[in-house]
Amino acid sequence: MTDSFEFETRTVRPYAVTGGRVRSANIELPLEALVEVLPGSRGASGLTPEKKAILEHATANYISIAELSALLHLPLGVVKILVSDMSDSEYIRIHSSTPMDVNTGQSPALSLSVLESVLNGISAL
Repeated sequence: MTDSFEFETRTVRPYAVTGGRVRSANIELPLEALVEVLPGSRGASGLTPEKKAILEHATANYISIAELSALLHLPLGVVKILVSDMSDSEYIRIHSSTPMDVNTGQSPALSLSVLESVLNGISAL
């Protein structure tokens, strides 16, 4: 990665990178969620240096949000917001082991009765 990006991340405050937001609008992403670059996104113009760096790191292989945070020297919360924004703009796809509602991006709450049924089924084995 270029030295100019590393310099920028040290001088730009996180709230400036996220536009003052402290959490993403649609999705609560786990640290282990994997990021995949969608075809045609690599040559996108008008992206911030941070978003370009995310595309650069995720182009060759899937990469987790935690890894992106470490590589970009940005707080996890900032990277989660950037990744969520990029997913909304269809530059990337997010793969998560946590089930998410397709329409809202929120994890559906498991009811206690479903969990009890699973536990009873396991116990019966």
